[in-house]
Amino acid sequence: MPPRTTDSTPERPDDDHAPSTAPEPCAGDDAPTPPPAGEGEAEDMAGVGAEGKEEKEDRTGADSGQRVVAVRRAADGGRRWRALHLAGCAVLLAVAVTGGAIAVGGGQDRGAGVDAVSAAGALSPGDLARGDLDAGIASLQKHLRAQPKDFGSWATLGVAYVEQARTKGDPSRYPQAQRALKRSLGLEPGNDQALAGQAALAAARHDFPGALTHADRALKQNPYNERALCTRIDALVELGRYDDAAKAADTADDRRPGIPVFTRYAYVRELRGDVRTAREVLERALSSAHAPADVAYVATALGQLAWNQGEYKTALDHYARALAADDAYLPALEGRARAQAASGDRTAAVRGLEQVVARFPLPGPLVALGELYEDRGADGDRAKAGDQYALVDAWTALARAGGANTDLETALAAADHGDEKEALRAARAEWDRRHSVHTADALAWALHVNGRDEEALPYARRATATGYRNAVFLYHRGVIERATGDKGEARTHLKAALDLNPGFSPLGAREARTALKDLEGNR
Repeated sequence: MPPRTTDSTPERPDDDHAPSTAPEPCAGDDAPTPPPAGEGEAEDMAGVGAEGKEEKEDRTGADSGQRVVAVRRAADGGRRWRALHLAGCAVLLAVAVTGGAIAVGGGQDRGAGVDAVSAAGALSPGDLARGDLDAGIASLQKHLRAQPKDFGSWATLGVAYVEQARTKGDPSRYPQAQRALKRSLGLEPGNDQALAGQAALAAARHDFPGALTHADRALKQNPYNERALCTRIDALVELGRYDDAAKAADTADDRRPGIPVFTRYAYVRELRGDVRTAREVLERALSSAHAPADVAYVATALGQLAWNQGEYKTALDHYARALAADDAYLPALEGRARAQAASGDRTAAVRGLEQVVARFPLPGPLVALGELYEDRGADGDRAKAGDQYALVDAWTALARAGGANTDLETALAAADHGDEKEALRAARAEWDRRHSVHTADALAWALHVNGRDEEALPYARRATATGYRNAVFLYHRGVIERATGDKGEARTHLKAALDLNPGFSPLGAREARTALKDLEGNR
């Protein structure tokens, strides 16, 4: 499974504000300040212009269909597409990912968001969290056209855009989030809802120092702001400050115990090798979950934990529960496909990942699908795999255009399926920003594919030093140790990877078995 960073981990927004998890750089630092009297201009900045609701709803079905068609066309034309200028790729993917969603309101897959509008006409953050996100955003936009000075709703809209970007793989929403949050702060300087939203946006863009700064500012205003407490944990985790993250998780648990805090508490424990506690915390969280969004979120986290330990049947059971609560929940659909692949049901896995990337082509499932095609090896599969990797390049270009840092994703994908030199550049740049186990592993592997194994080994050791049980990290370390001539340690770590999670990657697991067999034969 890909690293559970703040923007790839499923997150359920808190009941105080809007959708949670992804953090952000200061929304007010580089966005133009909206003129105080220009309410119409401010509305346009955040995507709440004057287009009629009926017209938008008429387009919803067509936009959704166009998005899927565009993705499929991009995949069908992958080989030609790879030769295009990267900016052109980004434009194509922007169309594929967003379709008409940039238009006010987006689609309405299920109608809960509209039904949750309060008597005053505004959508409460808690209702938005439990309802349909697109419909909820449409309701907020309608309310803000009537009440453009409602700073709380501007903050809620900003964080909802962040969540929409995360769940739909649409980084073009980040500038809209930034403008909405700045609008909120312009109306009510220092309000903790918008500051916490800025923290969420910074984390979504992988600006983790900025996320920490904004979270701390929000907590000075309101020490019990759940989003800020959660984003502070996220930022410390992503910066590799695990002791501080554990303290932050304890603080959050004391102040605002609940599902968003529990899942982060569990992940901090997992990163330190305490899988038992992580599982117990998540199971308690699931037993207390009632809303479908909460059930899907926590059950998926349990599925990811089980998959990481090679417990595929258990993982599939958790994903089934998540999908029973929300049959369109993408993290659960992706997790189920990975567990099916690891269990040997490659046909179901390919079909599942094809459905995921046809809706939202994010780097993790794109690479996973490409590797499944390569492993299957049928006629045309190599070209299909290349199409998926080309889409990763386009997604990273689109994310950068939205202000996000994509160096970790670039390093991970390019090391195995792209330009090795670009992988090393990206990994070094990310390591300069933060020293997490995931960046240590990415840098170690990028150095390895560039033939610099002696330099890679200390980073590979650092990636496995916290006790985090991750088969990919163990595999990478074993391969690097083999390349440096340390056959004993190489055998130990390759075997540990396969014992822990023998289906961690269609291609990586096969290569690990081959390398281990060779080492055993030459003893």
